[in-house]
Amino acid sequence: MEHKKTYYSKELTTPVGTLIVEGPMSPEQLSELEFDTGLVAFRPPNKQHEAVIEIASLPEGRIIIARLEKTIVGYVTFLYPDPLERWSEIKMENLIELGAIEVSSHYRSLGVGEALLTVSMMDDAMEDYIIFTTEYYWHWDLKGTGLNVWEYRNIMGKMMNVGNLEWYATDDPEICSHPANCLMVRIGKRVNSESIQKFDSLRFMNRFMY
Repeated sequence: MEHKKTYYSKELTTPVGTLIVEGPMSPEQLSELEFDTGLVAFRPPNKQHEAVIEIASLPEGRIIIARLEKTIVGYVTFLYPDPLERWSEIKMENLIELGAIEVSSHYRSLGVGEALLTVSMMDDAMEDYIIFTTEYYWHWDLKGTGLNVWEYRNIMGKMMNVGNLEWYATDDPEICSHPANCLMVRIGKRVNSESIQKFDSLRFMNRFMY
């Protein structure tokens, strides 16, 4: 499968300045920018900067960023699922994971997450993919936002809906371990029924277990 990537961008006017939301970015473009110090959800900013550069170098990898001048203040990643996860047990070239979406703590409540997803889905190539994301409450910044689990889940759901990702049922044990955890999915317009059936078999791998 050829992974076509067409660059798109939009401006986002905020009280702290005009942000450029753009991508997919190349490793070279990303290496010329720096990570905001508030991007600490997964690892220290410099380490996460290295990680997104690595993802951008993958054939299927996509990085969409929001930046203020030369500083990345938010990003979203798309790549094949981890080989150790159930979602890779059936090899599907057209199944990609929204692996991370993060906005710096200094730039929240400005619509950055929604803008990242809007630009992500501008590329017509996304209609060739099933895109999924797994949301676990223990990854959420409940302390930093002051929100409870359900308030955060509601905000997360509304943001994902901007990218046309919807809640899908699954018997995945980690997702089922807490009612706030969820699987969200976007099925592209050109995805065939065979691929959808394969994905359904990944969603419900334990359906015949008693």
